[in-house]
Amino acid sequence: TAFFRPDGTIHLSACAGDGRLGCCTTTSGLFFKMAGRVGDSPLIGCGLYCDGEVGSAGATGHGESCIVTVGAHTAVEFMRQGLSPTEACLATLERVVHNTRADYLRDAQGRPRNNLALYAVNRRGEVGGASLWSGSRYAVCRAGSPPRLEDSSFLFKRDA
Repeated sequence: TAFFRPDGTIHLSACAGDGRLGCCTTTSGLFFKMAGRVGDSPLIGCGLYCDGEVGSAGATGHGESCIVTVGAHTAVEFMRQGLSPTEACLATLERVVHNTRADYLRDAQGRPRNNLALYAVNRRGEVGGASLWSGSRYAVCRAGSPPRLEDSSFLFKRDA
């Protein structure tokens, strides 16, 4: 018999019609993780963050990269400065690249080997997502419209 074990993180940011915001993140954690490892999901500001005056953001992927940059909080702060949700996610990921210093985490060009994706929504209901590497997608659900998948913006294109 085959055994299927879902893995990975799911983040949800929500914006009500009146601009109220909320978010939640759930994770199965890293498969075969080291005992005692704490990922970004339970660390507020890292894997998820919501500021009712600005927006909400969350992450999936390499949690340690998100912890180092306090990724979700950083994305919300970039939105506070006027960046769109996608621009805020990309700016945060640029910090991730800058803070990826361990050789074993970088490829020959100095880029992170792992992927990290950020998703965000602001109080106006604008949404965005970005990842280190191409190929990530995120779902957008709006009242009165069918759900749709969007391609994330990215910093680096994966080789075919």
